[in-house]
Amino acid sequence: MPGNRNRGRDVFIWDLNDSQDRIPLGGLILTPGITNTDFCQMLDILLITSDDYVVQNERGDEVLRDAQPLLPGDYTVTADSVEVNDEVVFTRALSLGTGSRVRSFTEQVRARDGRCVVSKVENPNANIDIWAGFEAAHIFPLAYEQHWRENNYERRITIDPPQGGKINSVQNGILLGSNLHQFFDIYGFSINPDNGYKITFFVRDPEQVAGQSLDRHLLNDPRRPPDSILRWHFRQAVLANMRGIGEATHELDFPPGSDIMGEIQAGPKAAERMEFELFDRLAHHMEIV
Repeated sequence: MPGNRNRGRDVFIWDLNDSQDRIPLGGLILTPGITNTDFCQMLDILLITSDDYVVQNERGDEVLRDAQPLLPGDYTVTADSVEVNDEVVFTRALSLGTGSRVRSFTEQVRARDGRCVVSKVENPNANIDIWAGFEAAHIFPLAYEQHWRENNYERRITIDPPQGGKINSVQNGILLGSNLHQFFDIYGFSINPDNGYKITFFVRDPEQVAGQSLDRHLLNDPRRPPDSILRWHFRQAVLANMRGIGEATHELDFPPGSDIMGEIQAGPKAAERMEFELFDRLAHHMEIV
């Protein structure tokens, strides 16, 4: 069954000027490490408003951009006008890790990182080239390569891959534990490059890494992902999880013999999910334009 991103929210965001409908602009599941600064940076993405907007907690205190932990409760936004950002969130499910077009991408991400860059867990079998439990994850998904090109994200890539085009550069990838890869692909967590590369979870964190920072070894590597690509993923995660009731999540576990197409068609955003599944699979083997 699909998940519900707004279930379990303990932070709610309101427009102070909207005294009639009283429908929240969005909300958040509060997880470890989220500070007032993080919250304000999320609101900068979520809302379209004047630069001098004010956020207050339910006691009427202004929320400052500081390192104080965000508290659960109701928060109101005061400004001349407040709109929710209607930017498209790209439907995404678990990405495949195999295919002729991504072979060099996987090899280069493994060679650069050597361990999960979020949990910092080493791969003890790297020396014998066994990578069970560790997966090379694309930050910007292959299924949306056309969007990648139209918005010229390629200009941030300085290391061309041996094959597969710039979207398969090592700079568009990170090595993650298999469990964390799933959460990353569904925007369950992201990395905020504008606040210390903080690991920010938008759902409950089963790995107990929320609030930590990205692996320093990776950040010191000249082959690291550009901030602009990490920022794209963080922006998508904020909108997917905080806007309105949140974007629908998708079933990932299809046991052998399952009617996968039937389950996808019966789930949320069936057309978008089918398109993602098709283009993601094709893009691992050939260029999609």
